[in-house]
Amino acid sequence: MTADHPDEHRTSFGHDRADGETVEALLSTESSEQTTKAARSALFPLYAAGFVTAFGAHSIAAGLGGYLESGHASLITLGLLLAVYDGAEVVLKPVFGSLADRVGPRPVLLGGLLAFAVASVAFVLAGNPALVGAARLGQGAAAAAFSPAAGALVARLTPQTGHGRAFGGYGAWKGLGYTLGPVLGGVLITLGGYPLLFGALGVLAVAVAAWAALAVPAVSPLPRARQTVLDLARRLGTGSFLRPTLALAGATAALAVGVGFLPVAGAGHGLGPLVTGALVSLLAATAALVQPRVGRAYDAGRIGDGPGMAAGLALAAAGMAVAGVLPGLAGLVGAAVLIGAGTGLVTPIGFAHLAKGAPPERLGQTMGAAEVGRELGDAGGPLLVGALAAAAGALSFGLIGLAVVLAALAAVVARR
Repeated sequence: MTADHPDEHRTSFGHDRADGETVEALLSTESSEQTTKAARSALFPLYAAGFVTAFGAHSIAAGLGGYLESGHASLITLGLLLAVYDGAEVVLKPVFGSLADRVGPRPVLLGGLLAFAVASVAFVLAGNPALVGAARLGQGAAAAAFSPAAGALVARLTPQTGHGRAFGGYGAWKGLGYTLGPVLGGVLITLGGYPLLFGALGVLAVAVAAWAALAVPAVSPLPRARQTVLDLARRLGTGSFLRPTLALAGATAALAVGVGFLPVAGAGHGLGPLVTGALVSLLAATAALVQPRVGRAYDAGRIGDGPGMAAGLALAAAGMAVAGVLPGLAGLVGAAVLIGAGTGLVTPIGFAHLAKGAPPERLGQTMGAAEVGRELGDAGGPLLVGALAAAAGALSFGLIGLAVVLAALAAVVARR
């Protein structure tokens, strides 16, 4: 077995550790209140990084209609603008996850956040609206770096018995970024156009990078055996990886469809923008409130991995079915609560399960690969609903179709 880095490890807690000893061991053996507080305070900038990548992905959506009307893009170009950010993440997240394992996740986190800021500010300085696609590509590539690094750091900076709570907080902030992105993005674009939006994203990324540089400890890479492509395929083909990744993909698909299509369903039944916006806020608030509580219950052993993820997918499926069958105000309120609760149940358990089953020295690679599943769900859910709705001539068929898919995923995830 060969090691890919020096034998000495140092963390910002000020302790040297022999080869192979991890931050998890440090936290479990040093139980002082000061160390525990330092570890917990390091999680908050990681939560903020999760918000940045999700907010960056969705903030542009609210202004794309105006971008089309201004003559800057055709429908095909519009589709590319939507896809380029997520496309860069899908391709590059496993690459940067592996890099985080090799050099340590903290430098990848900081470098990704700064690169995100550079891509955002460069668009503002260029002053050319036609360059929005290039800016989105740069942002997506940068997010592909700091997103899996943040997930790996959340796992490394908390003991295994606290993974549920830690990932509950991480998932809650990421979910808020997904749901608030279109709303806040629309406000910024209305006030100052794309330059204000991209400028705000740049400032946000710099602020989070500075916070992380001050609060997040340096976590050295762990010794790694050389891994072949076949070894990687075997590991990513196991149930301990596929089940939580499928669950996370399904939950993200439900979240994306809830944010995108519940307002459409409401508008089709005479509900105004204020009410439909409140539905999205209700979904986001439910998910944000549920996740930390689910994480604590998971850590306490009150929720199992498979049953918990399956129950979350079943709740999301029920929400989609309710939205399809009862599209009035009462039905949409119930759907928002069910979808928010379902995604809030799946996310912390899914990430904690991944962290528990992954080799510690391959956490970045594992998180990066799992994030690809989430991105595919984020893009695939709305595509599936839109395609089914277009083919059947009614949105309800698309929502019910996704409900069937989520129910099938719940059955798969529930298997041992």
